[in-house]
Amino acid sequence: MPREKGSYAVLTVEKALDLLEILADEPIDSTLPHLADKLRASRNKTFRLLATLEARGLVEKEGWSGSYRLGIPAVELAQRFLKSARLIRHAHPVMEGLARKHDEAVYMTVLRDDEVLFLDMVDCERQVKAAPLVGKRFPFFTNASGKAIKALESRDLARKPGKKHKHSDMVPDFVELEMELSTIREKGVAIDSEGLGEGIISVAVAVRDYAGKVIGALTMLGPSFRMVTTRLENEIIPSLMEGAEMLSMKFGYARV
Repeated sequence: MPREKGSYAVLTVEKALDLLEILADEPIDSTLPHLADKLRASRNKTFRLLATLEARGLVEKEGWSGSYRLGIPAVELAQRFLKSARLIRHAHPVMEGLARKHDEAVYMTVLRDDEVLFLDMVDCERQVKAAPLVGKRFPFFTNASGKAIKALESRDLARKPGKKHKHSDMVPDFVELEMELSTIREKGVAIDSEGLGEGIISVAVAVRDYAGKVIGALTMLGPSFRMVTTRLENEIIPSLMEGAEMLSMKFGYARV
């Protein structure tokens, strides 16, 4: 997981943080050899890092299998951070209102290195729903959130999305993507079908700050049999645009 090293970077700390990121991304508990391979470090060094993190409760070791997973304190630390984050504090009440009104899952998302990070969620009460995405990252061109942010963030689309992250096999058609982003820029809303999973529709509207900079996107998603065109156009899109405008105003944005 290479990254540029600053003059004051402490490599051991960076490796420990890389290790936590790997554990957070792993769908199942991981063994020492697997983690050492992913970290590109020796087993001895990886073991020492794991032991240090385990002593702080950030990592837990399964006695019978010898596999590792994130500890509860790591989850609690993440939750405390999210609750204290200004964007989440302002966005959550707006998200709750949208989720109650439409009974669909609502997320607050941000863009990090050409990937969309799902920060916070208010779920719906329906039986059929998508799996929670909080903490997950996806290439921006695979979902409405990323397209909504990218369309307004810059008119100069980077030509190499997909090479910076693990989804390197997912390279879009740049001509089609440019056209889609142009349409989103004009309409102010992005709609994506199945980029986040089979049968899943996502709808997103960008949120701006006082300087007009895009800081994230309000996103609603649900199964395609509920997210039909008439409902999207008459109910969901107007609500999302109103919610995004309300949230943008909290950050000092005023439409000219």
